[in-house]
Formats: sequence, structure tokens, C-alpha cells
Amino acid sequence: MIRSNSSSEPRICLATFSAFARQVFRAASYEAQDVLVGCDDVDVVQLEASKRQAWREQVVRRLVYHDVFQQLASLNPGLLPVRLTKYYDLFILSCPFLRDVLYVNAIQGWKDRCKISVCWIEEWWANTLPDVQYLLPILSKFDHVIVGTAGSAKVLGNAIGRPYHEMQGGVDTVRFSPHPNPAARVVDVYSIGRRWEGIHQRLLDSADRLFYLHDTIDDAAVSETRDPARHRSMYANIAKRSRFFMVAPGKMDSPEETQGQIALGYRYFEGSAAGAVLLGQPANCEAFRQHFDWPQAVVEIKPDGSDTMEVISRLSAEPERLRAMSRRNAEEALRRHDWVYRWRDILGIAGLKPTHAMEMREKTLGELADGARA
Repeated sequence: MIRSNSSSEPRICLATFSAFARQVFRAASYEAQDVLVGCDDVDVVQLEASKRQAWREQVVRRLVYHDVFQQLASLNPGLLPVRLTKYYDLFILSCPFLRDVLYVNAIQGWKDRCKISVCWIEEWWANTLPDVQYLLPILSKFDHVIVGTAGSAKVLGNAIGRPYHEMQGGVDTVRFSPHPNPAARVVDVYSIGRRWEGIHQRLLDSADRLFYLHDTIDDAAVSETRDPARHRSMYANIAKRSRFFMVAPGKMDSPEETQGQIALGYRYFEGSAAGAVLLGQPANCEAFRQHFDWPQAVVEIKPDGSDTMEVISRLSAEPERLRAMSRRNAEEALRRHDWVYRWRDILGIAGLKPTHAMEMREKTLGELADGARA
């Protein structure tokens, strides 16, 4: 199904999986897509699953993986086929993971009817290249590949012989920002996703003194949400009512998966946009130093948790300092980390100019940032 948000002739075709893939970890990706749809002339290809999609996808992935001669890479993994009937300046496939690129096979005519095509992969670890060889023939059909994991874009771009770009994640800062009307920060410490057990235990031990909000379900990120946008709004409302927000490098507790590669996770962007004080570990990579280069962007604590309560107590004793850190985090996120800035960069890669609606959103972000500073 193709739906349009614009009364003018759409110049962008955007594929989305939100009708059949609603795991919590995908909600940020759909949030980014919503920002683009609100700022540009976009036709959205809403991919939908067939009745036997789960079974068919398993079979297709197995066949394509073992296809030595790479003749089966164009198989549809059980989605209802969609045929493009218009011509577009830009086709975008936004994927949380590289394995999602197989879904593009359900869209007939995307290569012929779009001048430029871009595949944006949010997370991919360079050491897994041998395991994804079966997907490279599909990926090589795109004109540009963008990877969000620091240090991976060059590896993947060279493997398919296509221009590559590294682009970090972002956040809907309008949704997450506490400004212009900051609410009381009634949550002391907010932690979602992966965590260091030492820090987690120290915070649990202090629950009589702190309101510590955390996940209690294993692999909560892979559970499904009824409405990704409402889930993001709930998450944002909690984050901007939190004093401290826990952060750590991506997959910090899975060294066998990362093999020493260090990357930013979304938590840095989301916590700072909410104006919380980021507590944890900075990511020791160039991407972090570039995107979070202001003083005390992250207040570091030890992964074993031994100094957690000491750091929290020391900061809590300086409320003016906490408020200054909160304002600075919110301001920097508004000026640098909204999804609209990432989409502007992608339009630049495709040779397209930003729309008036994009410029108006950026103006709004600037006004909110000015308010955060004041």
C-alpha cells in the first residue's frame, strides 16, 4: 500500500515496515521516518505481511543464505508485493539492521523508477561481514549506503563497491525536549535497555532513597508495541521527568558481537534531548567526541558501580550545577541531534535541497534551544 502526505507531487519514496514489524527497538526508526514525512513531499510504501509471511521469510532467508551462485537474492520474503507507478527523485530504505534489506524485494520497480536510492542501516558490526555475504547483491543495487555504527560504513561500502557514509542516530527533539515548559523531575534515575549489573545493583540497594525506574523484563526491546509513536511519547515523557539517565556504549556487554568496535547508542541522544544528566560511560570513539563535545556531556561512573551513589550524591548537592547541565544537554540536542538534521544530510547526499517545512522545523528547534539556554 502506498500513501502520501502531500498535496504536491511527491519527490521521495520511503519504505516502512511498521505494519508488520513493531518490536520496541524499531520505534526510533519509525520516529525518524515520521519526521521526514512531516517535512517533505513523501510517498510512504507501507509494506505488509502475507498470511504465511513468518514461515516464508524463514525459508527464503535459508535459501538465499545457501545460494552459492547468488541467483535467489531477489526473492520476496513473504510480503505483499507493491508496484511503484510514479517516478521519484529519491528512494529510501531505512533499516535498523542489515538483514532488513531483504524486504525491499517486495517493492517492484523501485530501482527503475527512482533516480537515486539510499539504504540507511542503523546498526551493523564490521566483523559480521562474512555472515551477510548473501545480502550484498541486494545492497549493491543501492546508489549509496549509510551506516550508523561508527567504523562500519567503509567496510560495507567497499564490500559492495558503492559510495558509503557514516551517520549517527538522532531523536525527535521536539517530542523529547522538556522545553518550553519543563516538568518536575520526579524520577531520580532512569535506565532502559542494556545495563552494567554492578551499577544496577547499587541503585537497587538505594531504592529507599531514590526513585529508580528500570526494565524488569528480559529483552524488552524485542517485545512488540501496539503503537510505536505512542511508545516513543511515553518514553519521552518519562525521560524528561528524570534527573539522571543511564548511558553506555552500544552492545557494551556483548564483546563477542562487537569484537572491540565501539559505537554510540540511541540512549545518548535521547537522554540529552530530554535534558537529563547523562550518567555512565562515554563511548571511546571519534563519533562520540564529535557529537558530544560539550563539557560534562556524560558524567562518568565505574561499570562495577562502586562510585555510583557517591557521584549521584555529589551532584545532587549542587542543584544549580544540575540545572545548568540539564539545560546544556537539551540545548545541544536541539541544535545538533534532531532527525531533521540527519534527513538534511541524506538529501544532500542525493543532491536534493531541503524543503521549506524542514527549514521551519529547524527554526522551531533553534527557538526551543534559545529557550533552553535562557
